[in-house]
Amino acid sequence: MNRTEQPAPATPVHSCFTLRFSSTPRGARLARRLCGERLDAWGILYGSDAHDVLSLLVSELATNAVIHGHVTGRDFRVHLLALSAPADAATLTIRVEVTDTRGDRLPEPSATPAAHAAQPAADSARTGGRGLFLVEALADRWGWAPRQDGPGKTVWAEYTVATSKTVAPVARYGPSAAPS
Repeated sequence: MNRTEQPAPATPVHSCFTLRFSSTPRGARLARRLCGERLDAWGILYGSDAHDVLSLLVSELATNAVIHGHVTGRDFRVHLLALSAPADAATLTIRVEVTDTRGDRLPEPSATPAAHAAQPAADSARTGGRGLFLVEALADRWGWAPRQDGPGKTVWAEYTVATSKTVAPVARYGPSAAPS
């Protein structure tokens, strides 16, 4: 639940998954679905609390990239990393990174829990404005950084989980498998 501008210290990467998606609602849904399949393959099983939290983090960050980071004709990229803790082989820190091409709209959570509770009923019925609030509430850490390979930004979130099986070796998938 800590927001920081700095990424986590370097830890060994067990596995990674990178794909580009169209900057559309359909692209955001596909990102959530494919990342969910990858998490299950890594031992974070469908239906588990950890899988649900990570799927929600992917969904919120991808949706924000579509809504707030959209530039016509440009895609967004999702990069999942499974980082191992040297002392504990039964836990992984999953890092979700979503990169868009719009650098002028920087992420900030919409409000604190107290501010959400104080909103009038009409405001609380709206469907937008809670994405980063959810990310901040669910992730162990989150933040953003300027995109290294072009215009835009990368918003990331980390969540530590216990796994049910050994994670597959490092593999990259898709046409955008180049390191980010």
